[in-house]
Amino acid sequence: MACPGQGGQLEVIKEETTNWLGSYVMRFDGSPDMNDCRAQLSVDGQGCQAVAGPSQSLNLVFQMFDTEIYTVNHLISQPAQPMTNCPRASSPLPKPKPQPEPVTPTLPPPKRTPAPSSPHLPPLPRLPPMPSVPILEASACPYRMWAMPEYECNWRVLSPDLKVAFVFGPLARQKYGTDITLRGSMNGRGYPYKTLLRESTTALLNSYNSIQFPYHPHDVVFHFNSALIGGSTRQVLVTALRFLRANSGRPGNVTCKFTSCK
Repeated sequence: MACPGQGGQLEVIKEETTNWLGSYVMRFDGSPDMNDCRAQLSVDGQGCQAVAGPSQSLNLVFQMFDTEIYTVNHLISQPAQPMTNCPRASSPLPKPKPQPEPVTPTLPPPKRTPAPSSPHLPPLPRLPPMPSVPILEASACPYRMWAMPEYECNWRVLSPDLKVAFVFGPLARQKYGTDITLRGSMNGRGYPYKTLLRESTTALLNSYNSIQFPYHPHDVVFHFNSALIGGSTRQVLVTALRFLRANSGRPGNVTCKFTSCK
């Protein structure tokens, strides 16, 4: 991500590595001016015979509670050498022409890191691993569908009867007690902390159900606990709203790809 500096030249402000499906998310704290920022690939990708596209401007799709969400059109790259599992062309492909607005980052290539940690948070619980055969298709299902008995077979990793305190950790035990289950957390309405628990549980289920869901399971648990320890109703509502949007398939109009249990 590059934004205009003091001299008007684009300066790299942050880098992020895509997952193996090409999806990525960047988060910025505070209130940065993103109107003239642009996104562009900083290194060659690993696709088959793709062509690098130009830098793309940001599209504002959501603004509420001092929170803004932007999307960027697709960015595609061309590797120097095709991967071994890619079909090779009979003649070499021409090199892409230089782009009119290149971004030349000076930072070292970013490294993948686990979910952030905070000295103020207690140790987070150890979550089950992702399914050995991940669901590649993008899917996001709201809590109402997860709560329906006819879709219970889609709870592949987490059992509906697991305790919230066990899944989300000691802060959840202090706030919600030791009796409420993941299934029971779906009934929370009309109260900020109940809404946070409901949407966090739903986001955790969606993160296990589709590898393209915006949040990794560890990210869901981290943001949930961060909202609890913050002690601010506004932070609780903002976190719940972010999970609600992801669970509703926004942005991108992603639909629910449930498997019928009948």
